Amino acid sequence: MSVSMSALMSDDRSFHVLEAMPSRLEVSPAQPRRRWSAQAKTALIEETLQPGANVSAVARQAGIAPAQLFGWRRKALQTGVVRRDQPEPQLGFVEVGSPTSATIEIVVADMLVRVSGDVDPDHLVKVLRAVRQA
Repeated sequence: MSVSMSALMSDDRSFHVLEAMPSRLEVSPAQPRRRWSAQAKTALIEETLQPGANVSAVARQAGIAPAQLFGWRRKALQTGVVRRDQPEPQLGFVEVGSPTSATIEIVVADMLVRVSGDVDPDHLVKVLRAVRQA
């Protein structure tokens, strides 16, 4: 039913009182939220910082969502509550000295490209692009 601005209002100006009783929503969790102490959070976070630790596995063992534990960990690292013992390994490229007589073999998909060690890098890039497109 649509009502336009020019529609006449009915003469019946009565209203109804609605009574609402607060109750638990059907979609709310059956258990109330757990409260984690700062010590418990710190212990879980420190466990995730151990070498080879899997954050998702630690979270599952504690009965919490992995995203929750990742959030706690990120916040604790940013605020300095916990620190990594060892810096996270940085990935990068290492320049290798240019061999003069060595042969380099590069496998791209099912193709093998052999070049001498003194090949021009720009030329090698062109060759590899051509091989990838083939």
